Amino acid sequence: MVNVRLSAGLAAGVASALIAGIWQVATRHSTTTTIAPADLAILRYGIPAIVLMPVWLRVGLLPRGVPLRWLIGMVLGAGLPFGLVAMTGTRFAPSAHMGVFMAGACPLFAAGLAWMLWHERPDRPRALGLAFLAAGIGILGAGSFRGFDAGAWRGDLLFLLAAALWAGFTLSFRRAGLGAWQGAAVVNAWSAILLVPWLLWRGGTGLLDAPLRDVLWQALMQGAVAGLLGLWVFGAAVARLGASQAAAFGGLAPVFSALGGWWWLAEPITGVDRIAIASAVIGVTLASGACTRGARAESTAG
Repeated sequence: MVNVRLSAGLAAGVASALIAGIWQVATRHSTTTTIAPADLAILRYGIPAIVLMPVWLRVGLLPRGVPLRWLIGMVLGAGLPFGLVAMTGTRFAPSAHMGVFMAGACPLFAAGLAWMLWHERPDRPRALGLAFLAAGIGILGAGSFRGFDAGAWRGDLLFLLAAALWAGFTLSFRRAGLGAWQGAAVVNAWSAILLVPWLLWRGGTGLLDAPLRDVLWQALMQGAVAGLLGLWVFGAAVARLGASQAAAFGGLAPVFSALGGWWWLAEPITGVDRIAIASAVIGVTLASGACTRGARAESTAG
């Protein structure tokens, strides 16, 4: 029974990283071909908002007992603002960059915010992991600014901003006290509401002008796979492995996004990319606390 539960958790962890990588590659493909980031946002947040309507109608747009500051942090960090920033970044930088910067910078920002707000200090393994993350980001960022990948620095900066927003969501969600589906429902509902003035300001949507095949494909990728399935799979990994060990699988996302970009979009994987990806994988694994937790579990069992 224990082995089955562990195997299911490991499979869910790998699947969550795979979904993250697929979403990054699919977004990069769309924003550089037929569908703009703002139009992708309609699919990314509109579809889950409709599917999860029974949840947010029951919980309310302003859930009782949740301070407004945490609600704002959740919506900014995982909702429409985050989505627009991350998706716009894919217009300038390749999928491998998105994987490294998103997976690598988020724990750095989260650790910094936790230290500033609550004086939480990482232990040695986590601190080492954060150092690996910083190194991977520095290596990749230096390559972008030095012209190894001309113009990618614009996307890299947007990915850093998106990572900071996601870190804010992570800390806000932890303090809000909502369940996974409740948090997702509220974030998607508010994002759908924010889409209305955003689209009015833009003067409408270009989805009607895009090829129907591309719209249907992105509806599947953005709304169903990333918006709904990805959340459920990650929740299953957390339930079976624990939050720290489930988060460690985020280190696989840069690998999947780089391989997907190479296979699907013909984006080359340079030596600099390989070093940065390896550093991000090691860093996320250590920073998540999975290794420390595993060692403690074995010690307790013994």
